[in-house]
Order: sequence, then structure tokens, then C-alpha cells
Amino acid sequence: MNLNAISSTWAPRLLSVLRIVAGVLFLEHGTQKLFGFPVRMGGGAAPALFTLFWFAAVLEIVGGALIILGLFTRPVAFILSGQMAFAYFIAHAPKSQFPALNGGDAAILFCFLFLYLAAAGAGPWSLDAQRRGRF
Repeated sequence: MNLNAISSTWAPRLLSVLRIVAGVLFLEHGTQKLFGFPVRMGGGAAPALFTLFWFAAVLEIVGGALIILGLFTRPVAFILSGQMAFAYFIAHAPKSQFPALNGGDAAILFCFLFLYLAAAGAGPWSLDAQRRGRF
């Protein structure tokens, strides 16, 4: 069993799988904020139009969809990485210095996952790869 051969075959594919799963989870955060689906614990109304929370939801929905499709992955992932860094320091860090206590662990993971996608690209199963003729 040659692990290098397996790695070179599966690493690009798993990059695409990672991108798709992250995009679905991120999109879900946006739909929850903007449309209340899935229903939030404790309920809550949709954010007021053109507030920071509203812009975050729109970025999560549009950005999540583009990440799922693998379209414009590098610039979109870079923007979403910045959004998550901003969200962490604005919404989570003031509550506690420990991410497990301030609820910011997902924001940190999304931030660095999107930063990785900005550098690595979308992988072979993406519209970016198809546009470049590498599907």
C-alpha cells in the first residue's frame, strides 16, 4: 500500500469535500440568521435591514453558496476569513479570552479554514476547476 499514491490521489478530492462541507455549514448559519431556518434555540427575529448582523447573514448565504459551488473560491474565501476574524473579535472575544467559553470556536475554525481555501483553491470538484478546463 503506497501512502504517497493514495495521498496524491485523494488529497485534492478531499480538499473539494472539505470546501463543500464548510460551505454548507456556513450557508446554514446565514439562513438561520436571515430566515430563521433552521430555527434558532430561543427563537429571535431576523436582523434589521443593513445592520452588521444582516450583512453577516448575507455574506454567509452568498459566500457559502459560492464556496459550495467552488466559484471564485480564493477571493470569496479570503473575504469570509476576514468576516470570521472580525466576528470573533467583535462578538466573541469580549465575553471571555477562552474560545470554548465565549462561543467563538466555530468562528476561529471558519476563519482559518477559509484562509486555507484562499491559499489552496477549490480543488478538482469545483466550477473554478471546470472553468479552467481541469475537471
